[in-house]
Amino acid sequence: MIASPASLPTVTGPCQLRVERDVDAVAAHVAGRLLQALEQDAVLGLATGRTMEPVYAALRQRLKALPPAQSVLVLRRWRSFNLDEYVGLAQDHPQSFAAFMQRQLAGPLQLPGGCLQIPDGRAADPAAEARRYGAAVMAAGGLDLQLLGLGSNGHVGFNEPPCSASEPSRCLVLSHATREQNAAAFGGDPTAVPECAITLGTAEILAARRVLLVVTGAAKAQILRRALQEPPSPEVPASWLQHHPQLEVVVDQAAAAALVFS
Repeated sequence: MIASPASLPTVTGPCQLRVERDVDAVAAHVAGRLLQALEQDAVLGLATGRTMEPVYAALRQRLKALPPAQSVLVLRRWRSFNLDEYVGLAQDHPQSFAAFMQRQLAGPLQLPGGCLQIPDGRAADPAAEARRYGAAVMAAGGLDLQLLGLGSNGHVGFNEPPCSASEPSRCLVLSHATREQNAAAFGGDPTAVPECAITLGTAEILAARRVLLVVTGAAKAQILRRALQEPPSPEVPASWLQHHPQLEVVVDQAAAAALVFS
């Protein structure tokens, strides 16, 4: 089911909403979008988290189904920047986002070293690392397609509320809600989740030429409604996406349950 912008009267930008029946259907559609972008030599902005695991599994399948010569060409030209990383975790720490991307994409696809960029969580000066990372994205010409999940408190990347639409790449303190949401990867203990992270800001996210927001599960239904159907607000950072001229939102039926269609 594809809902037109007119179906979402409070969304100010030209949002394309696609409602799929379940997580697998969402993953298949999003993987197709990512592969299409890769075949066009796009610079990708990538995300981590449970929502992305089936997406990356579907992308791996699609890439491995390509003719060998085509697959080699796509993977050789891969360029991506991850949204964020925990401060204090080394790249080989099992709960680091660098390790997540190694498990999900870099290892299985045998991506060339350096083509999948992630902030350095062990940098001596995290604030300087955040500035360096934002500058690296700009030096690459910006992001052609930014893949996003949605935090339970409305964050995208690690842009915690309150957050303006023009925040740059930076190091910040994670909210209690975010640490609780991510606790499962740390033995269920929110206090074990690092207190700080480096994230691309809303400025870099909104500067991407296209944005693909992926939301699944009933637990995200209410925050998705607030992000898409209430006026943009610093209290819901994802709501700034309403202003993006090329926003596609792909959700399952459970996540779409609270949306109001005209």
